[in-house]
Amino acid sequence: MKFNIKKKTSNIFLLIASFVIVSLILWNTNNFFKKFKEEERLKMEIWATAQSEFQSLSADAEIGNLPLKVFQNNTSTPMILMNRDGSIKTHNIDKEFQKDTAYLKEKMRKFQSENSPITMEYKGEELATLYYGNSEVLNKLKYYPIALLLIIFLFGAVIFFFFKTNKASEQNKLWAGMAKETAHQIGTPLTSLLGWNELLKTENINPEITKEIEKDIDRLQTITERFSKIGSLPKLDEYDIVAETKNAYDYLKRRSSKLINFTFEAKVEHFPVLLNKSLYNWTIENLVKNGIDAMKGKGSIALEIVPNGNYVHILITDTGHGIPKSDFQSIFNPGVTSKKRGWGLGLSLVKRIVEEYHNGKVKVLSSNKQGTIMQISLRAKN
Repeated sequence: MKFNIKKKTSNIFLLIASFVIVSLILWNTNNFFKKFKEEERLKMEIWATAQSEFQSLSADAEIGNLPLKVFQNNTSTPMILMNRDGSIKTHNIDKEFQKDTAYLKEKMRKFQSENSPITMEYKGEELATLYYGNSEVLNKLKYYPIALLLIIFLFGAVIFFFFKTNKASEQNKLWAGMAKETAHQIGTPLTSLLGWNELLKTENINPEITKEIEKDIDRLQTITERFSKIGSLPKLDEYDIVAETKNAYDYLKRRSSKLINFTFEAKVEHFPVLLNKSLYNWTIENLVKNGIDAMKGKGSIALEIVPNGNYVHILITDTGHGIPKSDFQSIFNPGVTSKKRGWGLGLSLVKRIVEEYHNGKVKVLSSNKQGTIMQISLRAKN
């Protein structure tokens, strides 16, 4: 408990520290932007003063070095000079637009929204108005905070997904370890049951009893085999999907309530696929049992096998309460369940068995208040 509290406190501290650092960076960037903009304004005012003095000179007067130096140094800020006679001069504007009056007027409106125009005067007489926009450096700097936030967001997302993936990997190892340990623990009493059943055969009892016990022992051995294979890559062999599906289906039918109406239909006699028999039977068992739970133990379960080119579709239909369309994908996530009891691992295991081990596909084909159709798709053996 103390460990969890410390971990939670550390996470909160890191979150607050990250927020403070980002806020300081943005605040500092904003201040730098304002300062840079003020310096650019000062530069434009100096340029306007030099231009005013230049325009006030007589034709035969000599131009000083200072105005020329000011004019030459300004090569980045776009400017439009509106003289009092209505004539327009441009600086740092593309040559192809320098004579386009409509374009220049639109630029002047844009410049005015970015910076207040500077009135150029000489000895109280208004000579012209200077409209100027942000320099290329200033425009790039304006988007710097957005770029910085995007980088921080992407960096945070990478860290988040790294820890999430790492956590999921640890959980998978834990489940695999628990499953293998369960298989190991079941093995000991299972061996004893085999011995006791052989002893019962020597007694004067109904052979049907020992036969049914053998079936349940075989079932326990199958379950043990399933659990022992979790976490390792299973071996796939060629099987007839029709026969294997019917065997799994019939087993569940014999051991389910008489209130459940079971039907089976195959639209093909044989269809060879690469299967891990034990894990595939587990898949059918999970889907059928989920259907029975959705019907609350009373209704109809139909299983249909439909070939489709190089694929075969196994359709499992129930008459349960249905699944909301928004949950069609999430029901396959670990821990998602509508049952009061259970860990929500059944459909997650189904998805892993079908898609990761058999390169197939499992999905909710359709669902409404009248029932649900689950579909498994497997490729034929080449």
